[in-house]
Amino acid sequence: MSTASKDRFKPVKSILVSQPKPSDVNSPYVQLAEKYKLKIDFRQFIKVEPVPPKEFRKQKIDILKHTAIIFTSRNAIDHFFAICKDFKIEMPAEMKYFCISDQTAHYLQKYIVIRKRKLFVGQKTAQDLFDYFKKHKNEKYLFPCSDIRKDDIPEFMEKQGISYTEAIIYHTVAADLSDLADVKYDILAFFSPSGIKSLKQNFPDFVQGKTRIAAFGPTTSQAVRDMGLILDIEAPMPNAPSMTGALELYIKKANNL
Repeated sequence: MSTASKDRFKPVKSILVSQPKPSDVNSPYVQLAEKYKLKIDFRQFIKVEPVPPKEFRKQKIDILKHTAIIFTSRNAIDHFFAICKDFKIEMPAEMKYFCISDQTAHYLQKYIVIRKRKLFVGQKTAQDLFDYFKKHKNEKYLFPCSDIRKDDIPEFMEKQGISYTEAIIYHTVAADLSDLADVKYDILAFFSPSGIKSLKQNFPDFVQGKTRIAAFGPTTSQAVRDMGLILDIEAPMPNAPSMTGALELYIKKANNL
């Protein structure tokens, strides 16, 4: 659950989650706050900015020369179709789509009529799509993504010798957090290396002190360590597959519950 020593377990009263506030009134965070009488605030540490058409043109990518498109997020879908609109490109009926999850595939319907034989959907991770890529090795894949992205899909495509083009269609940048300069929380919860980078950019003189840091995923955990900070709470773990689960385990110990 934790890489922290015993003296890092101080009572927890407040948590800042570096994500948008959940729309669900019954979200696990709401339940956690009510159960342990916590103050839980939400604030995005990163934001996305579209790549302007002029900048995209410099990548010299012919979208319609591809036969399949890989989508790993709603942001990728929104910004990809914005580019298509700017360049007056319509998706041909025979285009195939590989989506990382059901939620992503469902969101795709905002822009196109989905034909089941042209849609391939993973459970949640990029690895879920690898078998599909193998079965469709002769496709020419387009991978719309951010300038900051995981290496798993490009590495797999190169290893398998599958044709793909990476199209940077939006930038992931640090949000302005200057209004939080004098606000203190017992725990800061992060979900990506970009969030950790944003903390450093916004607060270059940040001193962790008694503030506990929670990280979701191995790359986020490593980013915390690389910055020289103490990682107190890691998720997912076998006994805590979610961030809220990991937070609850820690809170029970820290608050002597």
